[in-house]
Amino acid sequence: MSTEPEPTEKTEPGTRGAAPEPEGTDGTPAREADGGDSTDEGGATLGADGDADSGAEGGAAHGSDVEAEAAEKARLSEAEAELAAQRIERERIARRKAEKQGPIESGAKLSGKAADLLAAVRAVESGAKPVAAVFSEPEPPRRPAQEPARPRPVSAQSAGPGAGGAAGAVGAPVPETVEAVRRVLTEGGAPEALAAQVAAVLGEGADDELRADPWQLLRVPGVRPEQADGFARALLGADCAPDDERRGRAVTVWLLEQAALAGHTALEMPALTAALAQRGVPDAEAAVQSTLAEAEALVFQDALDPAAPEPAEDDEEGAERPVRILVGLERYALAEESLADGLARLINSVPKEDGSAEDWERAATAAEGSAAELIRAVAAGGLVLHTGGEAALAEPAALLAAARGLGLRAWAATHSPLGRERFGTLPAAGPAASERPVATVAGLLSGAEGPGRDADGAFDLDLLVVLDAPQLDVETAALLVESLPDGARLVLSGDPAVLWSVGPGRVFADLLAARICPQIASRRPDPGPLGELVSGIGVGELNQVEAPGKEVVIVPVRDAGEAVHRTVQLVADSVPRAIGVPAEETQVITPGHGGAAGTRVLNAALKERLNPGPGRFGGFDPGDRVAYSPVPGRTLPGRVVGADADGLRLVCSGEAVVVPKERVEQSVRHGWALTAHQAVGGRWPAAVVVLPGDAAQALSRPWVYTAFGRADRHLSVVHGVEQALPRAVAEIPAKPRTTRLPTLLGAQSPTTG
Repeated sequence: MSTEPEPTEKTEPGTRGAAPEPEGTDGTPAREADGGDSTDEGGATLGADGDADSGAEGGAAHGSDVEAEAAEKARLSEAEAELAAQRIERERIARRKAEKQGPIESGAKLSGKAADLLAAVRAVESGAKPVAAVFSEPEPPRRPAQEPARPRPVSAQSAGPGAGGAAGAVGAPVPETVEAVRRVLTEGGAPEALAAQVAAVLGEGADDELRADPWQLLRVPGVRPEQADGFARALLGADCAPDDERRGRAVTVWLLEQAALAGHTALEMPALTAALAQRGVPDAEAAVQSTLAEAEALVFQDALDPAAPEPAEDDEEGAERPVRILVGLERYALAEESLADGLARLINSVPKEDGSAEDWERAATAAEGSAAELIRAVAAGGLVLHTGGEAALAEPAALLAAARGLGLRAWAATHSPLGRERFGTLPAAGPAASERPVATVAGLLSGAEGPGRDADGAFDLDLLVVLDAPQLDVETAALLVESLPDGARLVLSGDPAVLWSVGPGRVFADLLAARICPQIASRRPDPGPLGELVSGIGVGELNQVEAPGKEVVIVPVRDAGEAVHRTVQLVADSVPRAIGVPAEETQVITPGHGGAAGTRVLNAALKERLNPGPGRFGGFDPGDRVAYSPVPGRTLPGRVVGADADGLRLVCSGEAVVVPKERVEQSVRHGWALTAHQAVGGRWPAAVVVLPGDAAQALSRPWVYTAFGRADRHLSVVHGVEQALPRAVAEIPAKPRTTRLPTLLGAQSPTTG
């Protein structure tokens, strides 16, 4: 890309102090860190002159107080309802296990901030980074995220007051249990601060279980094997040994959880045994067999070629169909099996007859291009896949309008509130934007949004269009499909080039590869220089584009300190003045939370410039732009409006949210700068993508495609990675994920479309 020099000027440094140790991108941070000073800057533009003049601050206005009624409703926190939903979902899984006669104990997994846990464990060395995912790829967050999901809405009464926090995931432990666990932790040299988490994970009798098997400490998220080893040595003394069967099982389960962090729903046996050997397990195969025998994991034999015929009985000895041996946790195995069964039900069932064939054809004829193909495909089948970029959203909008015109109870669901708002305002025939039936996936599953459920617990609808389909992890997808009534139609729509889901699985990609249902590819290109740039990235080409309206600006920087300085200048001065987009409508995107130009450093610098304040509400002030994560992996952009005894008060997409004070630190961070995974599903008038030199290893084609694609009118790229950017676009596709869904889908009859 050609560049043209841009004037330089001095400006105030954003933050001061030593640069932090780089962390894994998009991961949960371990601690706050300062950035470096910045002085002069140099910039360049693509297709237009740059702009670095001073401008008015984009300070955020203070929000008004929350209405009393909204505050009362907010007392039942979103996390609270989600925890109750998880309890119901565990009961459903237990019933499925009973039907399958699989006496496998489901392992509870507790949400919590890895940094807090690591800091609490005595074995953590000073300055150590958080535990790295063993099978991680550069871009995803460290923790898998299960979207809030439940088969039926949960009321405030059923959820119970006072829930929230990690412990609530399996019910708040009784004080006696916590105290008993505290004594065991103290005896083993572990900090007392872990007592509540351990008691919540292990349940009643946690102290006895921990004493009998000290490596159960690994069930607490964030604890590493070496830390559990130290605890075990203190408790067991001479009886503690590397070949202890209990250690082998615990490390095996821990590795499978780490694999889930990288998106795998299972691991091939050779990869698992190799990882066990690296963790000091002498007999890796015996450790896996012990884990399977104790029903803490499941083993599968999947054919490498599902379409290959079974060998005949009279085949010569040794002729066998090639298979791969996989080991996985029960929760993901059940989810993939449930999803495959549900998809087969949709494909094989006859869609509900709403509207005659002539009516559907009339609606298709009235549509344009591939929108007509989409309507015809939905008229004929229960499951349809739709692919395309931002402009292609007009086609599901046309489908929704046509279906409702034919009398169908049709709804759309998006990944985020930002996506819901964007889809709701698309021009299309049919309902007005304010009346368009669109919800978020989380709201649909929880019952807080959407059509509700019928007497059987199924969604009260005939057609569901799920947008941002690549963001569906396997558990969320399974719950959506299970919730559809017989005869309903499902459309999964999305851009297959964006980053995959934070949670395990690659549902949309697996379905596209399986070709078990019609697939409609949009022929509607994204317009303008931004559309041309992003489309090229999708096929592995970083093209130079003409940008006469300053749609794309490249700002080269020498180091991370300069990157922070230039980012603040762009957001606060240049973009508002030259492009006309105010600071509050500009989103900064960077590869990770840590590092000298990660979200923490950038947010500190942007707050200092745009909304300075003492941070009197747990580090936040009214007017601060924030990113709220009610559950790991789902981010709601919002703004602070105040705080009181109930907690921090936010407004997220026009809705009042109260975050209890004990959850603020782990679920709320400043939001002027986000990671690409946090930004997926959103789109802003302007985006500033920051690529400091230490981000080179984190870049891949899906990451660049996703980050650059968040801009609607203007994109500034703060570029410090030199040739790593075009190399990532050309050579580094998404890392593969190990899943079983393709094999499970292979039993279905293939259908091309």
